[in-house]
Amino acid sequence: MIDIDFLEYLETNFLTESRKSRFLEVLQNRTTHFTIAMEDVYQLHNTSAVMRSCEVFGVQELHVVEQKFGKRIDTEIAMGAQKWVNINRFAGIQDAIDNLKAQDYQIIATTPHNDSFMLHEFDISKRSAIFFGTEKEGLSEEVMAQADGFIKIPMVGFTESLNISVSAAIIIQDITTRLRQSKINWKLSEEELLYYRLQWTKNSIKDIDFIEKRYYNKV
Repeated sequence: MIDIDFLEYLETNFLTESRKSRFLEVLQNRTTHFTIAMEDVYQLHNTSAVMRSCEVFGVQELHVVEQKFGKRIDTEIAMGAQKWVNINRFAGIQDAIDNLKAQDYQIIATTPHNDSFMLHEFDISKRSAIFFGTEKEGLSEEVMAQADGFIKIPMVGFTESLNISVSAAIIIQDITTRLRQSKINWKLSEEELLYYRLQWTKNSIKDIDFIEKRYYNKV
C-alpha cells in the first residue's frame, strides 16, 4: 500500500513543479508489459548498458541473475539509469524463472541457433520476459528448456552474433516501439504509477532515510 500522504509531503517540500511534472510525463511511457532478464553476464559494462537501454525505451523492470558472477552497476555507463529502473536480483536462474512466471510473464529466450521467430515476427501481445545470456555461451540449458518461445535478430553478414548490450538495445527498441503503436493495454496501472512515483521521488532526495524516519516519528 502506497502512503499517499507521505508522497504528497515529499513532492510538496522537496520537488519542484517541473520535476514532478517530468516524473508524471515519463511514467506515462513506462511499461511492465515487457521486462528484461540477464543471466550471468560477465562483463560489467554490458549489464549497465542494458539497464540504460531499458530506461531510454521505457522498460521499468530489469532482472539480473548472479549465479556465477557478482554484480554492481557501472555508474558511468548506466548514466543515472539505476535511479529510474527497478533492478531485481536473483542468486539462481530457477528462482528468476519461477518469479517471472508467477507474474504471468512468458519466458522468451534470445538465440540465433534454433527455429526462433525473427524479431519483426515476434508477437508483442503477451507479457514477456526477454532473456539474454552470457557473452560467449549464451543462455543456459535451464532457460532454453523452459522457454515459451525464442527470438533472434535478422543478420545478413558473416558475423553470427552481436554484443549483448547491442542486441538488447535493438530488441528493446523494436518491441517497445511496436507496443506503443498498438492497441494493447501496455501502460502502468494506477497502483504501479504511484509506486514508481514514490520511488523516483525518494531517489531524488538527499538524506531520504533521515527525512522518512523524521516524518513517521511525527505522525
